[in-house]
Amino acid sequence: CLKEVFSIFDFDKAEAYTIKLTRDAELDIDNDLSKSISEKIEKSLKQRKKGKLVRLVYDSEIPSDLLNFITKKIKMKKSSNLLPGGRYHNFRDFINFPKVGSRELQYTPIKPLHHPDLENTKSLFKAIRKKDILLSYPYQSFNHIIDLLREASIDPKVASIKITLYRAAKNSNIISSLTNAIKNGKSVTVVVELQARFDEEANIFWANQLKEEGANVIYGVPGLKVHSKLFLITRKEDKGPVDYAHIGTGNFNEDTANVYCDHSLLTADERITDEVAKVFTFYSNNFKTGSYKHLVIAPFFMRKRFTKLVNREIENAELGKDAYIILKLNSLADRDMVKKLYQASKSGVKIKLIVRGSCSIVPGIKDQSENIEVISIVDKLLEHSRIFLFCNDGDEKIFLSSADWMFRNFDQRSETAVPIYDNRIKKELKTLLNLQLTDNTKARIIDKEQNNNYKFAVAGTKKVRAQDEIYNYFKNQLAARLIIN
Repeated sequence: CLKEVFSIFDFDKAEAYTIKLTRDAELDIDNDLSKSISEKIEKSLKQRKKGKLVRLVYDSEIPSDLLNFITKKIKMKKSSNLLPGGRYHNFRDFINFPKVGSRELQYTPIKPLHHPDLENTKSLFKAIRKKDILLSYPYQSFNHIIDLLREASIDPKVASIKITLYRAAKNSNIISSLTNAIKNGKSVTVVVELQARFDEEANIFWANQLKEEGANVIYGVPGLKVHSKLFLITRKEDKGPVDYAHIGTGNFNEDTANVYCDHSLLTADERITDEVAKVFTFYSNNFKTGSYKHLVIAPFFMRKRFTKLVNREIENAELGKDAYIILKLNSLADRDMVKKLYQASKSGVKIKLIVRGSCSIVPGIKDQSENIEVISIVDKLLEHSRIFLFCNDGDEKIFLSSADWMFRNFDQRSETAVPIYDNRIKKELKTLLNLQLTDNTKARIIDKEQNNNYKFAVAGTKKVRAQDEIYNYFKNQLAARLIIN
């Protein structure tokens, strides 16, 4: 419609080309003590729009004289990142692209399943008190988390709710449940991370709304990003107060829970809940870091603890014992941990890595990484969970974590990893890891040549697509429980 738009002008031809400017997204937060952290971030968000130019992506069909005119006007040097592309550059928008064309071109949406131990349960607290519960999204329903917080908001025995919020949904049922809890006389503490990149504005909105309702809002920790996925519900029961904790790998966000593969551990195990309480004490009083025997906490103890576990595998390998490590991560780029894994490989430790994003490990190098295998799975659902497994001389240790193995996670963020003590859940997580390691449909082999070739099924062997297999695993598990009942 360019001719109609510019009809008042006298022209021969009208053409349009799209460009996309990327700016430095880091927030420059001043040290003015008279301003609150939310005021500082709001000011920084406005400055972000004027951030340093990082790159220019443009339609490759654009005439060179027009491109030169644009780069000159925005004062961008030609030596900078000028990247030719197609007509449309905001690929993120494709997530909400309308469904067009034949149905066979679309994936059939999976219907989240109920957890066998939580289906038709009158009280979720009773189920969690009985045994630890592992939820796996989006295969299982995130509504269980919403239902638990809703139950807590109206249960007369619940005294308090403490929760960390990093990224919330646009129309958040989590926020609604917390608001209802406040109205029902519960003490609600919310640790809101205002520096969650590109969600700063939304988090300021939620923080202000919760504060107005009467919540105790804590704006993160100075110098650290709060990236832990925690909540702690304290309930007055017959034998005294009982804590119920959530430790997870993903955000309290019902929108992303439909697409992101994550895990939540729900537990009333005092070994865990007592230490989750210590983490919240640290958020309230940054001088009380606490000591931890069970949880693995960054930035204070995580690097040291996981280094120690890798060293144990090295020692066992050198003694001729079984020694292996399986890690599932989004990113593995911490220099020291990469060196430690190379050392483990040279000592004979068998290492299998599932890394969706950036990976600084180069497998298959003689005398360095011959015992390391790396795959990346990119499929219809986003792999987002972090699972760490260590042989530990036959007494396997398995952890769920909010943290990837990157410098920022170990040293610049508040992160939490939880050990799995329940043997049923250990077995289930091992099953999920093994299904991913046997994927021969969507898994890509990461190698030193950086070919990233698909891991194809060998002739005569079963074709395995891990995400479909995992969904069927949970579906069969639920069906078996229904038959028994």
